[in-house]
Amino acid sequence: MKNNLLLKNSLLGTGIVFGIALALDNTLDSRVWEGLVVSKSALTVEYCEFNHPERLFHQPVNTYSNLIYFFYGLVVAQLGLKDRKGFSNPKVNTVQKFPLLTMLLAANFIYLSFGSGFFHSSLTWIGQRIDMNATYGLTLSLICIGLVQVLVKKELSSRVQLGIVGFLLLLIAFFMPLALQISSSILLPSLFLILLALGSINYFQYPSQRIPLLGLLSFALLAIAIQIRTMDVAKINCDPMSIWQGHALWHFLTATSSLCMYLYFRRIKTYVKR
Repeated sequence: MKNNLLLKNSLLGTGIVFGIALALDNTLDSRVWEGLVVSKSALTVEYCEFNHPERLFHQPVNTYSNLIYFFYGLVVAQLGLKDRKGFSNPKVNTVQKFPLLTMLLAANFIYLSFGSGFFHSSLTWIGQRIDMNATYGLTLSLICIGLVQVLVKKELSSRVQLGIVGFLLLLIAFFMPLALQISSSILLPSLFLILLALGSINYFQYPSQRIPLLGLLSFALLAIAIQIRTMDVAKINCDPMSIWQGHALWHFLTATSSLCMYLYFRRIKTYVKR
């Protein structure tokens, strides 16, 4: 599948979801969320964007910005489908020989798109729980991809691949109750450090194959995203009515950081003969 077709399909799919979301936001109102427990985030006004309690999407900018996760999810899903046809290529690495794991990563991108969108549109407790679980799901998927790249030296059988994906799904589900016991300020940084360690180890394993710029860009974007989110929560340079919201930028930066890390583990550097 050519890159321009891949991007065209992803843009088309994201555009359709955006159109559906826009229609719903202009047709329905906040009564949809009646009966759901309000999140602590809403009660403390955690983010800068103004809460529109009468609208279906209470925080429209923070809601719509989650479409970036959906877009990247479609991109990654198409790469996974492409990998299913590329097993005979001797140049592919263990990540490309494990398309089911790539498809699970794509599903977690899309899961986070809807989970975070649900939270920012409803500002409910259950929405926040799903948002955080999807965040852990995406990060755990990247860690699993890193572990496969670091530890696996040959193509895995279909049974082993299914076993790994099944275990990862159970682990993501386990993080739902775990997140109630351990603060995200501890869990997320710990997972990020594991991902950083895997990326560093993998570079020293295969320095001639890895593209270090992708790994560095991934963590640079993540560091910037964390700083912007911190400023947004602290209400620094905050304009609640602006279309430019720090937390929306957090969505764009973390989504792109995740995609860069996936491509870092996936891609093999090619050389042009002179």
